[in-house]
Amino acid sequence: MCFCFFLVPIIPEFLYDIRHPDAPLESFPRTPLTPHTPPPTTPCPGNNKDAAGDVLSTAGVSTLSPDENETLYREMEERHKELVGETVEVGLLFASKAFVQLLVNPIVGPLTHRIGYSIPMFAGFVVMFISTLIFAFGRSYLVLFIARALQGIGSSCSSVSGMGMLADRYTDDKERGNAMGIALGGLALGVLIGPPFGGIMYEFVGKSAPFLVLSILALGDGLLQLFMLQPSVQKAETEPPTLKALITDPYILIAAGSVTFANMGIAMLEPSLPLWMVDNMGSSRWEQGVAFLPASISYLIGTNLFGPLGHKIAVYGSVYALGDVAFCVGFAVGPALSGTLVKTIGFEWMLFGIAIICFMYAPLLTLLKNPPTREEKKVCTDATIATTSNPDEQNVTDANSSAIPPNKGITNAAYETERL
Repeated sequence: MCFCFFLVPIIPEFLYDIRHPDAPLESFPRTPLTPHTPPPTTPCPGNNKDAAGDVLSTAGVSTLSPDENETLYREMEERHKELVGETVEVGLLFASKAFVQLLVNPIVGPLTHRIGYSIPMFAGFVVMFISTLIFAFGRSYLVLFIARALQGIGSSCSSVSGMGMLADRYTDDKERGNAMGIALGGLALGVLIGPPFGGIMYEFVGKSAPFLVLSILALGDGLLQLFMLQPSVQKAETEPPTLKALITDPYILIAAGSVTFANMGIAMLEPSLPLWMVDNMGSSRWEQGVAFLPASISYLIGTNLFGPLGHKIAVYGSVYALGDVAFCVGFAVGPALSGTLVKTIGFEWMLFGIAIICFMYAPLLTLLKNPPTREEKKVCTDATIATTSNPDEQNVTDANSSAIPPNKGITNAAYETERL
């Protein structure tokens, strides 16, 4: 995830700079750039004592002529409008990755059952390596857009096959849950260090430096997979559940909706928060990256805490692909709408809106308190079929039912085993 999130503090300012090579953001004073911002002032060198001789606080007096003040004010106001308008383009660029991943996930899930997990995972890191190199040397919006879309393909192959491989290798539910927790902890670590890493490297080293560093890491990871996992075709023994069966399950739909709305909030901040910080706070690049630390730390804590607690949940390729689809819907819709919402209702009301939606959706999650498992449904279905197909046995059971106390300490062992 570090490959995807370290772009957040880099892309907005970089796109502005390549379109304004003669007036990059660094050339403007680091002051709030709202239309009501007064012209920048400088300390007055004289008259810093009052009549009693006490030292006065430094007064801010503009050293520019009235015409220069007016020109600078107009430039700052124009830049304010451009930064707000750029949020739309940055949002579409960020959303392209999630949109492509949304299209590829349903393909990668069943593909892992046909050829195994190692080949798609290796292919994913190859694609990520290529896209990161394109980002390092790209100098136009179209090139960066293509590189971001390629990240969607690589992320889909890597995440779906990686989590599916863990579910396949760890057959015990508790071990699988712990493995998932560790893997999601690594994902959260990438979310944690990504934005600060990108902002600090962009501030003090340059735009290409973080991309080249991550390209080297991706190359090293690919070589490890090549020698350790030795990618090969391995067909799964069991058939995966059909996507139709998954998307028609109401419990899965509720869980997918919670994933979508929960991630839509942070997704809306990706293109809008860095530009808003520059526009209203005059923040530097590294400050824009560090601003995402609270959300990243919470994500890191949550994945490590709830991964082991969810050890009763079985995750396979197609199931995880569907969950990742819900994740991608949030990260596709959020950035795409972010720019338009900032322009129409403002940054603050955009955040109020997504917060209200999340609070309104939260009560539905109480339905997930004790959902029936797939095995429970199968046991109940088999029992119904057996009773229907053997009417003679049903008559014998009815005749003897009076001699047996109704369900007093007698349970379906298979059902109880699967339920527990």
